[in-house]
Amino acid sequence: MVNKPYFRTTWISCMLFCGICFSAAAQDTLAFLNPSLPIDTRIRDLLHRMTLQEKVSQMQNASPAVPRLHIPAYNWWSEALHGVARSGVATVFPEPIGLAASFDDSLEYEIATAISDEARAMYNAAAARNRYEQYGGLTFWTPNINIFRDPRWGRGQETYGEDPYLTGRMATAFIRGMQGNDPRYLKTAACAKHFVVHSGPEGLRHEFDARASLHDLYDTYLPAFHAAVKAGVEAVMCAYNSTNGEPCCANTYLLDTVLRKDWGFRGHVVSDCGAINDIYAGHHYVKSEAAAAAIAVKRGVNLDCGNEYALIPEAIQQGLLTEADVDSALSTIITHAIQAGII
Repeated sequence: MVNKPYFRTTWISCMLFCGICFSAAAQDTLAFLNPSLPIDTRIRDLLHRMTLQEKVSQMQNASPAVPRLHIPAYNWWSEALHGVARSGVATVFPEPIGLAASFDDSLEYEIATAISDEARAMYNAAAARNRYEQYGGLTFWTPNINIFRDPRWGRGQETYGEDPYLTGRMATAFIRGMQGNDPRYLKTAACAKHFVVHSGPEGLRHEFDARASLHDLYDTYLPAFHAAVKAGVEAVMCAYNSTNGEPCCANTYLLDTVLRKDWGFRGHVVSDCGAINDIYAGHHYVKSEAAAAAIAVKRGVNLDCGNEYALIPEAIQQGLLTEADVDSALSTIITHAIQAGII
């Protein structure tokens, strides 16, 4: 006959053991959500679990939720040139062109800190209500650090003016104020735009090829972007136009040689909205929209503002792209999502 106290103790021990095993299995199932694991480990785990369609959906600015993987919906498009825009009541600061006239980058830092305070509070409040809408995220496509020297461009007020050095100083202050100083997590994410030589006639921007000598590139158009990268900017937005014969969102020299290799940029590249389509329809650089999506991915554009990346599966079927290329591009986006607390 089995001793009852012994039986009860054994039963409790078994239940505790099973509970521990179940907990460990559940934790393993959600390894990519475990903040104690290295980011690279979490990324590999998540990519392994995602279907191709799920991966593609997360590479477009209006990213839907993936409930089975506990990934909420998220829209990457938010604006904050001089205050949080289109996301409710927020403080409005002077336009960047006016702030540049102050020549006061410490003031710009204080302004960006206030903007990011409001932005994070708005996002937290929206997320608590399970609301993930356009202009309500943490990724702000700001600052605009193009050099304003052509009055035919209608957006000069968004910039810090015509001087590369001043633009770089103001951009650095703004980026640091927006992103905070935590060594691991982002307060919000800034984005340096539009990369590069993007300040010509507005009506021609979807087809225009800006020709710039190496001297002009490195003396005028690139310094502020280099300063932004050194400041740790999370994102860079590639422009609509071409520069020296290649669309900016498919430009090997700019995106690979300069941005990634020479400057060591480790954040993500986002297209200006519709710029992937321009590779095909505006610049006639490739023969189809699927080919435009493929070449943008392969040349370093992680995130599509638009829906052109929906054609990635078609591009893979045509042999223009591989799923490994997709994984490489998406891993950079997942890194940001983890650092910002989106995942």
